[in-house]
Parts: sequence; structure tokens; C-alpha cells
Amino acid sequence: MADVVDPATRSRMMSGIRGKDTKPEMLIRRGLHARGFRYRVHCKDLPGKPDLCLPKYRAVIFVHGCFWHGHDCHMFKWPKTRPEFWRQKIGRNREVDGVATAALLAAGWRVGVVWECALKGRSRLPLETMMNECESWLAGSDAILEIQGAPTAQP
Repeated sequence: MADVVDPATRSRMMSGIRGKDTKPEMLIRRGLHARGFRYRVHCKDLPGKPDLCLPKYRAVIFVHGCFWHGHDCHMFKWPKTRPEFWRQKIGRNREVDGVATAALLAAGWRVGVVWECALKGRSRLPLETMMNECESWLAGSDAILEIQGAPTAQP
């Protein structure tokens, strides 16, 4: 199936997608800050440049977009145009995520991942629930946290 817009328009649209300070990331940042957590953002000195770094808790949080990181949820669909390019691109993103997570865990950091589907879409969780999960994980000792959207019935 051909793309519904011309290549120049598609290029302009894709270049407008941000990698930092996204709406889901800002929701998590505001929620944690309101609860008294202080953090650094986009820590360049750590593997994977985590979205949030909480040195006091030796923890980092990634806020992953379901499309860009190939999450198995209702928000991710394989594109029909240039499928080989997208399989390679998203596959590489997943590889990089795995390497970064392993390196952080090996260095003694705790790693949290909040998926976009937990923050928006039909499977989103209440923000209060998500913040409670993040807060209890930060106060606890678990090495890994993963928050994803609530399971939905497949149509």
C-alpha cells in the first residue's frame, strides 16, 4: 500500500517527532516532582541516556514510545510502507535498549521502563496508580520496573 502523503511531507512529519521532553515523559516528570523526587534528565554519562536519573535511589527511568521501541500492545503496528527499513530500525532500537539496560544493571543501577500505552490510549492507567508504582519501586529494592498499559480485549 502506498503512503497517503508524498515523501517530502512524510519527511517533514517524521522530523517533527521529538525524542526528548515528550508528553508522556513530562507527565512522569511532573508526577515524580510533585511527590518530592528530584532527578536529572537525559543523563549523557549513563548508558542509553535515561530520560530520568535519580542518583539518590541509584535508579533510572526510561519513558518508551510503543512504536519506536516495538512494544507488543495495541499502539504498535508494523508500517506497511518500507517494511524492511522499519523492521531493521525498530529491531536496532530494541537491541540498544537491551544493551543499555544490561550495562546499567551491571553498573549497579536500577532500571525502570514506563511504556507510552500506560499513559495514553485505550489501555492507559490512572496517573495516580502509575505514580504509586513508581514511588514504591523507588522506595524498594527491586532492580527492574516495567509499567505498561492495562490488558485490553483484542478486537
